[in-house]
Parts: sequence; structure tokens; C-alpha cells
Amino acid sequence: MKKHGKKYRAALEKIEPARKYSLDEAVKKLKEIAFAKFDETVELTMWLGVDPRKADQLVRGTIVLPHGLGRSKSVLVIAQGDKIKEAEEAGADFVGGEDMVTKIKGGWLEFDAVIATPDMMRLVGGLGKVLGPRGLMPNPKTGTVTFDVRTAVRETKAGKVEYRVDKTGVIHTAVGKVSFEENKIVENTRALIDAVAKAKPSTAKGKYMKKVNIAATMTPGLLLDETAFAK
Repeated sequence: MKKHGKKYRAALEKIEPARKYSLDEAVKKLKEIAFAKFDETVELTMWLGVDPRKADQLVRGTIVLPHGLGRSKSVLVIAQGDKIKEAEEAGADFVGGEDMVTKIKGGWLEFDAVIATPDMMRLVGGLGKVLGPRGLMPNPKTGTVTFDVRTAVRETKAGKVEYRVDKTGVIHTAVGKVSFEENKIVENTRALIDAVAKAKPSTAKGKYMKKVNIAATMTPGLLLDETAFAK
């Protein structure tokens, strides 16, 4: 069993183990017990009552968080023609076409998000084994395969995050930084939970939001009262 340090154990003692906190209470407590010397990421974990093996129960989507994630993402756009200039004007960090695909095949991965125009997917498709496992593969469902490059870049820079249920029925997503004001963490978290609640598959049976937990990078997690978010 993993042994935790003195600071973690001290933080754990300040949490009521069986209690389900309101979102406001949990965020206040989280900021109180955070102890790392760096600005920890606040992470939300949601256990859903879905069967990810069924295509019609894959919960997935994107949302622009009201207050972003505390840093601007480094965005790569793979396009051609006048979409190159559009991407540059929108603030993309890296822009190119086949040259970028070749560069990635060579091992370059110094970016946080990839946006591609549909006409470039014939080339980008070959990067699936590299980008897929890292969650970077462009996909029409998340708005990262589009001719509206300007909007895609600006939303990504503004703090758009993707949520996706894994094979165990769990969604795990960052919602901010410990340094954020309490209300900003609360609003980001509520926005994400509401988005996931609205994405409930019509075929999902029983309790949809089974358990919700919020934690910082180094802290113990706090259970939230999931009934407060039930739709």
C-alpha cells in the first residue's frame, strides 16, 4: 500500500471521511489543505452510471470553462492555403501543413492541442498512434477538425477542455488551479458538471452521477454531494 507523507496525512485529518461536501464547502476546504510549493491543478473525477462498451453510452464533449485553466494552451494548427493565415491571426503557436505532420512523425510533440482542417485529415490520420494515446488527435466531435480555424484556436486558448468517459465509466478533468479565487474554481467546476449532466445518454439506466470527487494534485480528495447536480 502506498505510504503518504506527513503533509498529506495532516491534510487528510482535516477532512471528514464519510461526509459529502457541497461544492462551495469542498473548494474552501481544498484551498485550506493544499500544501505543495507549486500551484497545484484542481481536478474533478466523476463516476458515471454508463456502460462505455456501448457506443450510445459514450459520454464525451467539450466546454469552454468560464475562467480557463490558469495557462494558455500551446496550439498547433495543421492546414493549408488561406487557413494558414487565419490560424496565425487567431493566435496559434505553430502552423503548417505536411511539414508539421513530418515533424511529429520525427518525435516533435511540443504542443498541448492540435486543430486540423478536414482537407488535411488524410495526412493527420496517419498520426493516430502518436497523438491518440496522448489525447491530442483532432476529432470533429470536439471541434478540432474544422474549417472554422479562428473559432477553434480562440476557444482552445480561452480554456476549452474535453471531457470523455474512460473504459471504467469515469471522467477525470482539470478545472483550474489552487491559486484561483474560490468562486472561479466553483464556477468552472459547476460548468463542467452541468455539461456532463446534460450529456447523459438516453439509454443510461439507473443512477447517472454515482460519485463526484474534487482534489488538487497533491491533496486527498473530497467527495461532493452528487445529488445537488442531479438532472
